[in-house]
Amino acid sequence: MLALTATQPLTAVELKSISTETAVWFAAPAKDFTESSPLGNGRLGAMMFGGVNEERIVLNESSVWSGSPQDADRPDAYKTLPEIQKLLLAGKNPEAEALVNANFTCQGPGSSGGQYGCYQVLGNLHLVFTSGDTNLPVTNYRRELDLNEAVARLEYDRGGVRFTREMFASAPDQVMVLRLNSSAPKQCSFDLRLDRPERYATTGDGGNGLLMTGWLDNGAGGKGVHYVARVRVLSQGGIVSVHGDFLSVSNANEVVLLIAAGTDYQGFAGRQTKDPLAATLNDLNRAAKKTYESMRRAHIADYQKYFNRVSLQLDPLDAAASEKAMPERLQTAEKGPGDPGLAALHYNFGRYLLISSSRPGGLPPNLQGIWAEETQTPWNGDWHLDVNVQMNYWPAETANLSDLTPPLFALIASLQKPGAKTAHDYYNAHGWVAHVIANPWGFTSPGEGANWGAYSGGSAWLCQHLWDHYEFTQDRKFLEWAYPVMKGAARFYADMLIEEPEHHWLVIAPANSPENGFRLTDGRQAGVCMAPTMMQQQVRYLFEACIASSQILGVDEDFRNELTAKRARLAPTRVSSDGRIMEWLQEYVETEPQHRHVSHLWGLYPGDEISPYTTPRLAQAARKSLEVRGDDGVGWSLAFKAALWARLGDGNHAWLFVRKALFPVTTQEIRYDNGGGVYANLFDACPPFQIDGNFGITAAIGEMLLQSQAGKIELLPALPDAWKNGTVSGLRARGGFQVDETWKNGKLTSASIRSDTGERGSVTYGGKTLELRLQKGKSVRLNANLDLVKSVGQKSDQLSDK
Repeated sequence: MLALTATQPLTAVELKSISTETAVWFAAPAKDFTESSPLGNGRLGAMMFGGVNEERIVLNESSVWSGSPQDADRPDAYKTLPEIQKLLLAGKNPEAEALVNANFTCQGPGSSGGQYGCYQVLGNLHLVFTSGDTNLPVTNYRRELDLNEAVARLEYDRGGVRFTREMFASAPDQVMVLRLNSSAPKQCSFDLRLDRPERYATTGDGGNGLLMTGWLDNGAGGKGVHYVARVRVLSQGGIVSVHGDFLSVSNANEVVLLIAAGTDYQGFAGRQTKDPLAATLNDLNRAAKKTYESMRRAHIADYQKYFNRVSLQLDPLDAAASEKAMPERLQTAEKGPGDPGLAALHYNFGRYLLISSSRPGGLPPNLQGIWAEETQTPWNGDWHLDVNVQMNYWPAETANLSDLTPPLFALIASLQKPGAKTAHDYYNAHGWVAHVIANPWGFTSPGEGANWGAYSGGSAWLCQHLWDHYEFTQDRKFLEWAYPVMKGAARFYADMLIEEPEHHWLVIAPANSPENGFRLTDGRQAGVCMAPTMMQQQVRYLFEACIASSQILGVDEDFRNELTAKRARLAPTRVSSDGRIMEWLQEYVETEPQHRHVSHLWGLYPGDEISPYTTPRLAQAARKSLEVRGDDGVGWSLAFKAALWARLGDGNHAWLFVRKALFPVTTQEIRYDNGGGVYANLFDACPPFQIDGNFGITAAIGEMLLQSQAGKIELLPALPDAWKNGTVSGLRARGGFQVDETWKNGKLTSASIRSDTGERGSVTYGGKTLELRLQKGKSVRLNANLDLVKSVGQKSDQLSDK
């Protein structure tokens, strides 16, 4: 049994002493999902509402997916490819799109039903409190998510008694833990239930627990994933009794709930257990042998080894604003000049969410991370490959969370086998391809609609993360693993390139510029095209990554030469007659000039072919493209634009988008145009909730503070006027560097740079560049003029001005 000791709850003063940049707090219980507090250990997730008379906790497990493996490829689709390409070369895009719709989409309903499946809620844990007079008033209520410890807490006074709850999701122990106590004895009394909207049965589990089990729909008329959830009650004093499908606790002094969950999902990641009943029982039995405090300490130590790597403080701090509960603080920031401290909090929240939803061995966070309350999540809660899952990992490298990327890499690797079949069936090509959408069942087929589903750049964009990981870490062993994956993707694009007749460029066809369309001179509209700028940029990046990788590894000279020749002939990024980056190969009229996607600027960010320093004409065209696209958007689009403005060195415009991303939103209705912002619990509002915007803003703030491309580290490249003073430590730069920066009155005062690899590089600030030849593990401290202030184990002659 769990050893329990009476613990003194935190006082309101102690709670308020927690940093305003690491605390998300409320003065009332959550009214809905987007006011509740998210917890997670990478696999298990919870949303704590903090009700007084009834607590609801939404439970999640990352592999709770309906659906099942399927073959959604059309086996003879490639026979139609020559005609589709012929029509595109002739400028007959609508005719080509009709042919794609008839013969070149996926087989079956695709993501709209069938075996594709959907990420679903695991269930709900309900606690209905039965102690005391529930009509008595509640005072001193405070509910808080502590980002520094990854612990949710609440406390309140009622009838002269202080009640407290504390919850966390433990990665070391693979359980979620909830403790309830009070300042007076025998005050913990409640009824407990486990349920979900459908397909479940709940029974007693021994004399002090509940067991909920069921099977999800496999989409083909049978049983799919088998899931299990267990809760065990460990009480100090009082009586615990089970009554069929619910459990009662009466007059306990303190209670700890242990919650375990699992499935029999046997896909590319996850626990890989065929018996979730046994696995969850083992989880509870192991945890129950430990004290609450020991589990709490282990949880915090595990979490902080990631979270404490980076710290950020942005001044001027608004003391009055930081004393407000989160809904009021968001309102105050929106109506006033902004709240830099809130931006730092949001940055930390993004890091918190990645640590809580992406752990080695697990599945990558989906459109909602690991948090969902429905059985039909928006857009199936899947992995969209035309910006969304990639955006989930944008902050990973710069925010010093590189070792949380394996779930994404596991997903990429898992797509090779089904993607090779898709490449053959649709393009008669070698290698592998993934299109727009993916699920845990290996879906790589085109989407069910030609105007969005013909985008075949998912695999190219995913592979960018493989090369980027190598650039940040310089991990040769990783590159040896990743290169064959990239090579297979590059092989596909090299096989399917065709020559367009006007310039004799090599182009991708058919394709989409994600989810966007255009109008021809005859007034007809289309979305299917050849050589959208984004895909040409992505293929160019992939070819270059493979060329560089093969040189580093000393392999595949013939393939390298082939890619070098074909890369030189790819259709380039071009500037239109009105001075913008062209989104398509032709200057088509846009059907939506303010479209949410900014795909044609991929080469600016997250790519690296557009830069104010190396390609100023293209950078100016990118700026004009952003100006025409406008300063509004859905949540993830606001984040994307913030990062793009940061890459252009315009910190004030990037700050505008960070502020817009913090605009308070309440609606859950799906929007495709504008209306983005943030919910009261800081979840990104697309709307509805989509977690990519959280990660995107975290990445954008990182880009405002530090950038690194082509061997150059740029200090404070896009610092807005509003961030007058500040300090950041622990950021990562390409080449294996770690960087700390401090600034005052908008100017750098000092920077520290450490090399973890011994690679050469350079650092620039204020028009001055310093060459770096740091030995592995050595660091230097520089002043605003990039003069050496302190060297740790580093010879001064290995630093030189340029």
